[in-house]
Amino acid sequence: MIRWEHQDLHTRSPFGIARWTHSTYPRSFVYFEEGGLVGRGEAAPNAFYGETGETVKVIGPLLEDALGDPWDWQGLHSRLAARMPHHHPSVKCALEMAALEWCAVSANLPVWRLLGLSDVPIPESSYTVSLAELPDMRRQAHDAWDSGHTILKVKLGTEHDQQIVEALREEVPQARLRVDANAAWSRPQARRMLGVLEALDVELLEQPLAADDLDGHAALRALARLPIIADESLHHVSDVPRLAAAFDGINLKTAKLGGPLQALSALRTARALGLGIMIGCMIESSLGIAGAAHLAGLADWADLDGALLLADDPFGGLEWQAGHLARPSGVGWGVSQR
Repeated sequence: MIRWEHQDLHTRSPFGIARWTHSTYPRSFVYFEEGGLVGRGEAAPNAFYGETGETVKVIGPLLEDALGDPWDWQGLHSRLAARMPHHHPSVKCALEMAALEWCAVSANLPVWRLLGLSDVPIPESSYTVSLAELPDMRRQAHDAWDSGHTILKVKLGTEHDQQIVEALREEVPQARLRVDANAAWSRPQARRMLGVLEALDVELLEQPLAADDLDGHAALRALARLPIIADESLHHVSDVPRLAAAFDGINLKTAKLGGPLQALSALRTARALGLGIMIGCMIESSLGIAGAAHLAGLADWADLDGALLLADDPFGGLEWQAGHLARPSGVGWGVSQR
């Protein structure tokens, strides 16, 4: 039996990036029950990847019969791909998560151990300073640092980005800063900002240019002394090889790739090509974050703060100490419904 629940999640304060600012995020949760055991998954749609809360409500029931034998992971992926080759990745993610958890529960194991992964600590996660007026961004950075978060990921994508980064470096001089332009910069702006970021000891730069501008990214990478990471340029596992010449690393998000197994496949391909790995997230509940956290010990960088930004997380059980997320140890995804 498969059941869907739909719920709007709300951030503690408006969350802004270059493309938009939102406070409400529609999320859908799927429950797969068989033999008295339940597997759960989360769909976190993002309009940039062609999904909304409404499309999930329509498409979810149309794809759920692809989940037959929960142990047939390859069959599930093949059936989903046959019906929707490159669409509705968060729905596919939810169904794949549900199958994985059902199998892990039946084996009385955490998902990471079911997948044969090592018990390696998760890298310290960044905490996001969302795009807003400068005084608010200063406050966000100050509050995050006071709460024990030592790595801050700063959202940019304005004409005042140099002023923003300089102000935040002044506000929290000891913080490790990372920058995410969310594909908003032009080539000239990106070249100008490289020197600024390097002078301010920024650790990495995520998706400075438009998603399809691989030539621009490759040229920028040739000039940069800090790693340049792909996010919006990566939609599917099959994208990874063509990104290797333009980026130093990729940001893997289960909701945009179609599930944890697809993210794991992209990770292994990226490693073979010499790319660094960031494990990232959308604004998701602790259930969705857990789907990424079980893989995050394989990453170089973690950006898993999505649930920390929520005012109404419907799941609990992840153990956080400031920016340090403990690898989930409970059976399945290791989270419980509140």
